[in-house]
Amino acid sequence: MDISSPYQKEQIGLINQIEQQVISRSFRLSAVSPVNDFGKDTRICLTSVHIPHEQLINKIESFLIEPLRKVTPDYFFYPPDSLHMSIKNVRVINDPPHFVNEDISKATQVFESVIPRHKRFNVYFYRLLLFPNNLALVGTTDPELDNIILDLDRELKKAGVPDDKVYISSQRFFSNTTLARFNNAPTREFLKRVEELSKSISFEPYTVDSVTLLTCNAVFLDRNIIKTWELK
Repeated sequence: MDISSPYQKEQIGLINQIEQQVISRSFRLSAVSPVNDFGKDTRICLTSVHIPHEQLINKIESFLIEPLRKVTPDYFFYPPDSLHMSIKNVRVINDPPHFVNEDISKATQVFESVIPRHKRFNVYFYRLLLFPNNLALVGTTDPELDNIILDLDRELKKAGVPDDKVYISSQRFFSNTTLARFNNAPTREFLKRVEELSKSISFEPYTVDSVTLLTCNAVFLDRNIIKTWELK
Protein backbone atom coordinates (compact mmCIF):
# COMPACT_ATOMS: atom_id res chain seq x y z
CA MET A 1 0.00 0.00 0.00
CA ASP A 2 1.48 3.31 -1.05
CA ILE A 3 1.96 5.88 1.70
CA SER A 4 0.23 8.46 -0.48
CA SER A 5 -3.08 6.58 -0.77
CA PRO A 6 -6.17 8.66 0.14
CA TYR A 7 -6.69 6.66 3.33
CA GLN A 8 -3.13 7.15 4.49
CA LYS A 9 -3.23 10.84 3.59
CA GLU A 10 -6.07 11.16 6.12
CA GLN A 11 -3.93 9.43 8.76
CA ILE A 12 -1.00 11.73 7.99
CA GLY A 13 -3.37 14.70 8.32
CA LEU A 14 -4.32 13.58 11.83
CA ILE A 15 -0.67 13.16 12.80
CA ASN A 16 0.10 16.63 11.47
CA GLN A 17 -2.83 18.06 13.49
CA ILE A 18 -1.39 16.56 16.67
CA GLU A 19 2.02 18.03 15.88
CA GLN A 20 0.49 21.48 15.39
CA GLN A 21 -1.37 21.22 18.72
CA VAL A 22 1.90 20.37 20.45
CA ILE A 23 3.77 23.22 18.77
CA SER A 24 1.01 25.75 19.60
CA ARG A 25 0.67 24.35 23.13
CA SER A 26 -3.01 23.67 22.52
CA PHE A 27 -2.74 19.90 22.99
CA ARG A 28 -6.07 18.66 24.34
CA LEU A 29 -5.95 14.90 23.89
CA SER A 30 -5.51 12.31 26.63
CA ALA A 31 -1.88 12.30 27.75
CA VAL A 32 0.25 10.76 30.48
CA SER A 33 1.47 13.41 32.91
CA PRO A 34 5.14 13.09 33.93
CA VAL A 35 6.37 11.56 37.18
CA ASN A 36 9.82 11.54 38.73
CA ASP A 37 10.32 7.80 38.20
CA PHE A 38 8.31 6.24 35.37
CA GLY A 39 9.67 2.82 36.24
CA LYS A 40 7.93 2.94 39.62
CA ASP A 41 4.75 4.63 38.37
CA THR A 42 1.76 3.23 40.30
CA ARG A 43 -0.84 4.45 37.81
CA ILE A 44 -2.39 1.56 35.88
CA CYS A 45 -4.41 1.33 32.66
CA LEU A 46 -6.51 -1.34 30.95
CA THR A 47 -5.55 -1.42 27.30
CA SER A 48 -4.74 -3.53 24.25
CA VAL A 49 -1.51 -3.59 22.28
CA HIS A 50 0.47 -5.53 19.74
CA ILE A 51 3.77 -6.84 21.08
CA PRO A 52 6.23 -6.55 18.16
CA HIS A 53 8.37 -9.33 16.81
CA GLU A 54 12.03 -9.38 17.80
CA GLN A 55 13.29 -8.13 14.44
CA LEU A 56 11.31 -4.88 14.71
CA ILE A 57 12.25 -4.42 18.37
CA ASN A 58 15.95 -4.76 17.53
CA LYS A 59 15.67 -2.23 14.71
CA ILE A 60 13.89 0.33 16.89
CA GLU A 61 16.51 -0.14 19.59
CA SER A 62 19.55 0.19 17.33
CA PHE A 63 18.36 2.85 14.88
CA LEU A 64 16.30 5.09 17.16
CA ILE A 65 16.56 4.52 20.91
CA GLU A 66 20.31 4.03 21.23
CA PRO A 67 21.24 7.20 19.28
CA LEU A 68 18.77 9.22 21.36
CA ARG A 69 19.95 7.74 24.65
CA LYS A 70 23.48 8.92 23.84
CA VAL A 71 22.17 12.49 23.60
CA THR A 72 19.94 12.47 26.71
CA PRO A 73 20.48 9.38 28.90
CA ASP A 74 18.31 10.72 31.74
CA TYR A 75 15.00 10.24 29.92
CA PHE A 76 13.06 7.01 30.37
CA PHE A 77 13.71 4.99 27.22
CA TYR A 78 11.59 1.89 26.83
CA PRO A 79 13.57 -1.33 27.30
CA PRO A 80 13.19 -3.92 24.51
CA ASP A 81 10.57 -6.00 26.33
CA SER A 82 8.43 -2.90 26.97
CA LEU A 83 8.16 -1.73 23.37
CA HIS A 84 4.62 -2.14 22.06
CA MET A 85 2.19 -0.79 19.50
CA SER A 86 -1.05 0.67 20.83
CA ILE A 87 -4.24 -0.88 19.47
CA LYS A 88 -7.25 0.08 21.60
CA ASN A 89 -7.40 1.70 25.02
CA VAL A 90 -10.14 0.66 27.43
CA ARG A 91 -9.37 2.71 30.56
CA VAL A 92 -6.62 5.34 30.82
CA ILE A 93 -3.95 5.17 33.52
CA ASN A 94 -4.85 6.30 37.00
CA ASP A 95 -4.17 5.53 40.65
CA PRO A 96 -6.57 4.17 41.75
CA PRO A 97 -7.42 2.47 38.43
CA HIS A 98 -10.51 3.51 36.45
CA PHE A 99 -11.61 -0.13 36.36
CA VAL A 100 -12.44 -3.11 38.57
CA ASN A 101 -12.20 -6.87 37.98
CA GLU A 102 -15.70 -6.92 36.50
CA ASP A 103 -14.60 -4.40 33.85
CA ILE A 104 -11.65 -6.63 32.95
CA SER A 105 -13.99 -9.61 32.56
CA LYS A 106 -16.36 -7.64 30.34
CA ALA A 107 -13.51 -6.32 28.19
CA THR A 108 -12.06 -9.83 27.85
CA GLN A 109 -15.39 -11.14 26.55
CA VAL A 110 -15.55 -8.31 24.01
CA PHE A 111 -12.02 -8.96 22.73
CA GLU A 112 -12.72 -12.70 22.65
CA SER A 113 -15.59 -12.15 20.24
CA VAL A 114 -14.19 -9.24 18.19
CA ILE A 115 -10.48 -9.85 17.52
CA PRO A 116 -10.65 -13.34 15.90
CA ARG A 117 -12.97 -12.04 13.18
CA HIS A 118 -10.50 -9.40 12.00
CA LYS A 119 -7.55 -9.61 9.64
CA ARG A 120 -3.86 -8.85 9.96
CA PHE A 121 -2.80 -5.42 8.75
CA ASN A 122 0.39 -3.61 7.81
CA VAL A 123 1.99 -0.62 9.50
CA TYR A 124 4.12 1.81 7.49
CA PHE A 125 6.40 3.63 9.94
CA TYR A 126 7.57 6.92 8.50
CA ARG A 127 8.42 9.48 11.22
CA LEU A 128 8.95 10.35 14.88
CA LEU A 129 6.38 12.48 16.68
CA LEU A 130 6.96 14.55 19.81
CA PHE A 131 4.04 14.67 22.23
CA PRO A 132 4.09 16.99 25.28
CA ASN A 133 5.82 14.41 27.49
CA ASN A 134 6.92 11.59 25.23
CA LEU A 135 8.39 10.63 21.89
CA ALA A 136 6.73 8.11 19.57
CA LEU A 137 7.40 6.28 16.34
CA VAL A 138 4.26 6.64 14.24
CA GLY A 139 3.03 5.13 11.02
CA THR A 140 0.14 4.87 8.65
CA THR A 141 -1.69 1.55 8.32
CA ASP A 142 -4.05 -0.48 6.23
CA PRO A 143 -7.76 0.35 6.87
CA GLU A 144 -8.18 -2.79 8.97
CA LEU A 145 -6.85 -0.95 12.03
CA ASP A 146 -9.89 1.34 11.94
CA ASN A 147 -12.17 -1.65 11.47
CA ILE A 148 -10.76 -3.33 14.58
CA ILE A 149 -10.87 -0.21 16.75
CA LEU A 150 -14.40 0.82 15.75
CA ASP A 151 -15.68 -2.73 16.22
CA LEU A 152 -14.11 -2.89 19.69
CA ASP A 153 -15.38 0.58 20.53
CA ARG A 154 -18.94 -0.34 19.64
CA GLU A 155 -18.90 -3.61 21.60
CA LEU A 156 -17.13 -2.13 24.65
CA LYS A 157 -19.86 0.51 24.90
CA LYS A 158 -22.53 -2.20 24.71
CA ALA A 159 -20.74 -4.13 27.47
CA GLY A 160 -20.61 -1.08 29.76
CA VAL A 161 -16.85 -0.47 29.59
CA PRO A 162 -16.49 2.39 27.09
CA ASP A 163 -13.07 3.74 26.23
CA ASP A 164 -12.41 6.87 28.34
CA LYS A 165 -9.54 8.22 26.25
CA VAL A 166 -9.78 11.46 24.21
CA TYR A 167 -8.60 11.13 20.59
CA ILE A 168 -7.91 13.53 17.72
CA SER A 169 -10.58 11.65 15.72
CA SER A 170 -13.28 9.14 16.65
CA GLN A 171 -13.24 7.50 13.22
CA ARG A 172 -9.66 7.47 11.95
CA PHE A 173 -6.57 6.15 13.75
CA PHE A 174 -2.86 5.45 13.16
CA SER A 175 -0.04 3.37 14.60
CA ASN A 176 1.79 4.67 17.66
CA THR A 177 4.81 3.19 19.47
CA THR A 178 6.17 5.21 22.39
CA LEU A 179 9.97 5.19 22.59
CA ALA A 180 10.70 7.53 25.51
CA ARG A 181 9.06 9.58 28.23
CA PHE A 182 10.50 12.70 29.82
CA ASN A 183 9.61 14.95 32.75
CA ASN A 184 11.43 18.06 31.61
CA ALA A 185 11.54 19.98 28.36
CA PRO A 186 13.63 18.31 25.63
CA THR A 187 16.97 19.96 24.99
CA ARG A 188 17.83 21.60 21.69
CA GLU A 189 20.37 18.84 21.03
CA PHE A 190 17.72 16.16 21.64
CA LEU A 191 15.20 17.87 19.34
CA LYS A 192 17.84 18.16 16.60
CA ARG A 193 18.67 14.45 16.86
CA VAL A 194 14.96 13.55 16.77
CA GLU A 195 14.54 15.55 13.58
CA GLU A 196 17.57 13.90 11.97
CA LEU A 197 16.47 10.40 12.85
CA SER A 198 12.89 11.06 11.81
CA LYS A 199 14.00 12.09 8.32
CA SER A 200 16.16 8.98 7.97
CA ILE A 201 13.52 6.38 8.91
CA SER A 202 13.29 3.62 6.33
CA PHE A 203 11.47 0.64 7.82
CA GLU A 204 9.92 -2.21 5.88
CA PRO A 205 6.13 -2.56 6.24
CA TYR A 206 5.39 -4.44 9.44
CA THR A 207 2.50 -6.92 9.79
CA VAL A 208 0.43 -6.79 12.99
CA ASP A 209 -0.80 -10.34 13.55
CA SER A 210 -2.00 -10.35 17.17
CA VAL A 211 -3.67 -8.23 19.85
CA THR A 212 -2.97 -8.48 23.58
CA LEU A 213 -5.26 -7.24 26.36
CA LEU A 214 -3.47 -6.31 29.57
CA THR A 215 -3.11 -3.97 32.52
CA CYS A 216 0.13 -2.00 32.93
CA ASN A 217 1.60 1.37 33.82
CA ALA A 218 2.58 4.03 31.30
CA VAL A 219 5.92 2.43 30.43
CA PHE A 220 4.54 -1.11 30.07
CA LEU A 221 5.85 -2.26 33.45
CA ASP A 222 3.89 -3.72 36.36
CA ARG A 223 1.97 -5.50 33.62
CA ASN A 224 -0.51 -8.32 33.78
CA ILE A 225 -1.22 -9.93 30.42
CA ILE A 226 -4.81 -11.12 30.31
CA LYS A 227 -4.86 -12.82 26.90
CA THR A 228 -3.47 -12.61 23.36
CA TRP A 229 -5.59 -13.22 20.26
CA GLU A 230 -4.36 -13.93 16.74
CA LEU A 231 -5.63 -11.94 13.75
CA LYS A 232 -6.68 -13.89 10.65
